[in-house]
This record gives sequence, structure tokens and C-alpha cells, in this order.
Amino acid sequence: MRPAALLTAVAGIAIVAGMLAAGRERFSGGDAAAIESEARAPAVSEAASAAPPPDLKPPTPEISMNARPVDNGSQFYPAEVDGKPLERVAAPEPGKPKPEPKKGAVLPRPVAESAGVLAFGDRKLALAGIVPTPDNKSCKDGDGSDWPCGMLAKTNFRLFLRLRSVTCDLDDTNWKGTATASCKIGTQDLSEWLAENGWAEAAPGSAFAAVSETARTDKKGIFGEDPRKGAPIAPPADPPPDDNPLDPT
Repeated sequence: MRPAALLTAVAGIAIVAGMLAAGRERFSGGDAAAIESEARAPAVSEAASAAPPPDLKPPTPEISMNARPVDNGSQFYPAEVDGKPLERVAAPEPGKPKPEPKKGAVLPRPVAESAGVLAFGDRKLALAGIVPTPDNKSCKDGDGSDWPCGMLAKTNFRLFLRLRSVTCDLDDTNWKGTATASCKIGTQDLSEWLAENGWAEAAPGSAFAAVSETARTDKKGIFGEDPRKGAPIAPPADPPPDDNPLDPT
């Protein structure tokens, strides 16, 4: 019995020694692998940092235009609308800024030099779009007699003005001599009023040619007979008021 027990003890010691040797080998191998991994990590990081950055150039216009093709299979960008193929349209150019409208210059108390010319002291302002009627102009009546149509045109124009301020499209109110401009009282253009009532002719190519021709056909003003032969001359009607008057008079 003793030899058997001794053999069993020896076998048990051999088994335990073998197990201890195997465990020591496994743990020593794992530590070596970990050490080797840690040693390799800085090298990989240095290689990654030394690599050149990727090329991030912006896409060319041709590539951008073709980046999203239009086809019949596209849900949001169909190739056709109402049976007509879509076309690429160039972007509209930015619009040019609109010029600011001229600010009217208010000129107080004009005097009618003639039917079509305003006087402000020694300065004159010819109304645009018409041919002023000289105050010494003489016209033929129906019976062939002369009548002072120029003086009556001036008188009617003065009655219309009544020394009220006018608004003119002048860039500079300090002109010298004679200037030319369009003027209004309220919303009534003075040149249009003279042409419409026949007290002045429209200039060639003027916007008042049509109303001037109507006045000639209707024999108004200088195109008609001496108005003094009929009923007394009624004063001209007031012009329509301006929506935003600059002069309260």
C-alpha cells in the first residue's frame, strides 16, 4: 500500500507542476503582446499625422451642374412638365437701381410773360412741350378782321395762374436768363392746359400734340374767333388739387 500511495502523490505533484508551467507561459505571452501593441501604437499615430491631407478642392461648375441629373425617374425633379422638357435657365442679372424721381422745385408768384412763358423778376421760364404765344400775336376772325389773340391768351393764362406758386422739374432754381421746364399747379400741367384750351400750340413731337389738334378742330383759343364778341369771358376753372401739395396756396 505504501508504494501505491507514493506513486499517487508523485503523479499529483507532476500534474500540479505541469499546470503551473502552462499558466506561467500564458501570462508571460499576454504581457509581451500587450507591450508589443503599446510599442507599435506611437508609430502608427506618427505615420497617420505625417500623411498629407486629402484634396478638398471645390467642385467645378460643370460637375456642380451635373451633380443632380434630371430624369423621368426623379421624384422631386421631373425631366418634363406638362409634356415639355425642362431647360436650364441662366440666373437673372441683378436689376439696375431705378433712378430717383426729380424733386419738384416750388417757385412762388410767377407772372405770365406770355401764354407759355413765366417771369420771376428778370428771369424767364419757358414751359416745355409747347410753342409760347407772343403777347403781340394777331389772329384772323371769321369775318376776316384781326383780333389780339396773343394778348387774350396772356390774359387767360394770368387768370389761371392768379399768382399761385408752381412746381417745376428744375435741377437748379438759381438759373440765369431763360430756362425750360415742365410746371404744374396741383396735378395740372401748365403746358397741357394751354394746349388743351388753344392758347398755345404744341411743339413738334410733343406729348400735347393730340390735345392741341383737338383745340384747333374745336376752334378754341387762338384757333377760333374773337371771344369778346360773345358772352363775357368766364375765369378759368381751378386746377385739380395735388394729393400731396407742396404749396398750400
